[in-house]
Amino acid sequence: MDLRELKYFLATAETGQVSRAANELNISQSSVTAAVKRLEADLGAPLFQRTASGMELTDAGRELLASARDILDRLEAARHITHRQSAVTGTISVAATYTVMGYFLPYHLDRLHQLFPALQIRLFELPRESIEEGLLANRFDMGVLLTSNITNTDLESETLFRSRRRLWVPNNHRFHQAGHASFAEIAEEDYIMLTVDEAAHTAMKYWSALGHTPKVKLRTSSTEAVRSMVANGQGVTILSDMVYRPWSLEGKRIGTMPTETEVPTMNVGLAWRRGQDLSGPVAVFHDYFRRAFLSPQSPSVVGRP
Repeated sequence: MDLRELKYFLATAETGQVSRAANELNISQSSVTAAVKRLEADLGAPLFQRTASGMELTDAGRELLASARDILDRLEAARHITHRQSAVTGTISVAATYTVMGYFLPYHLDRLHQLFPALQIRLFELPRESIEEGLLANRFDMGVLLTSNITNTDLESETLFRSRRRLWVPNNHRFHQAGHASFAEIAEEDYIMLTVDEAAHTAMKYWSALGHTPKVKLRTSSTEAVRSMVANGQGVTILSDMVYRPWSLEGKRIGTMPTETEVPTMNVGLAWRRGQDLSGPVAVFHDYFRRAFLSPQSPSVVGRP
């Protein structure tokens, strides 16, 4: 069994589509497909049901999923064992926005704890404006937030990755069957508007720039409410890949596709006070994310769902 095949399998299982897995891994779709087929041949069982809407795990695939995550996590821990710095001590105060705390940070906080068990990280979940104010007032050492929303010039920021925004629709929607939709067509549909982390403000900026207005049926701060409303056929939405999950709480499938006109990505990264000395525990935190996302051999993992 090739570890690369496990990595490609895991990406496909978590994204629900070969195309999205290939995009996250920065490889061709044919490479993902070939790796999954080799893994299925090696195990002697189909791991996915291939449907028009994506890749659905079989019973064998669901059994492999947990093991694959555990194997790859242990491998990554072993790879970093020579860099483990148990002697690193101290406390860092980190503030994060709702979306980042819910869909990005937990996986990396666990990795940081494994690598630096004596490093204490104090966490705060706040809106962007409060994080910016806290960074400037020295209440927080580092912010993890949507860098695409930062406007304060007294802060420095570093984008770690860019999450593409796509159209979410019910699995049997005509847009999903067609594989594309224009903003003029989307504007005719009921729209479910997420409001948390300035999502509504960002959405209205690109809607306005494109000369269209969404027909908003519901404004909500709950991502799960958006997911359920879309899956139940109550409307469509445009959200980032980072918060996408293929199933609603009711077990209904959600399909995604790119819009015909590209919309801005959701950029996630770090922020700190301009001129701040990045040393000690702050440097450890900052360097971990630089190695994870900005080094030439950086892993493809963004955060586990």
